[in-house]
Amino acid sequence: MDMTAVDPKRFIPLKSHWFHILLSLAGGEQHGYGIMQEVLNRTTGKVRLWPATLYGSIKRLIEADLIQESDERPAPELDDARRRYYRLTPLGGLVLDAECERLQELVRTIRVKQGMVTE
Repeated sequence: MDMTAVDPKRFIPLKSHWFHILLSLAGGEQHGYGIMQEVLNRTTGKVRLWPATLYGSIKRLIEADLIQESDERPAPELDDARRRYYRLTPLGGLVLDAECERLQELVRTIRVKQGMVTE
């Protein structure tokens, strides 16, 4: 898929689990179980990606060219050969940036509405 031909905003708003997966990969490559653990820890247990949800989402994120399977592996003694590692694609990074921008604007709007900040 040609990234320049795809408007990142076409994916916005992101499904919640897609957002959490992309955000997990923003820090670097990760395997599925690592993504699950990172999301659970980052959200202090409020968001749990069950295997069926995680791997179904990974499949669709790959099809949408937002993530890709990585060929790079850690040293064999530090890894399980069955693990698949994933990373953001350039389009995935643009989509994550667009979603973060949308969420930040939403928070600003809420704060203004609640009288918490003045503009």
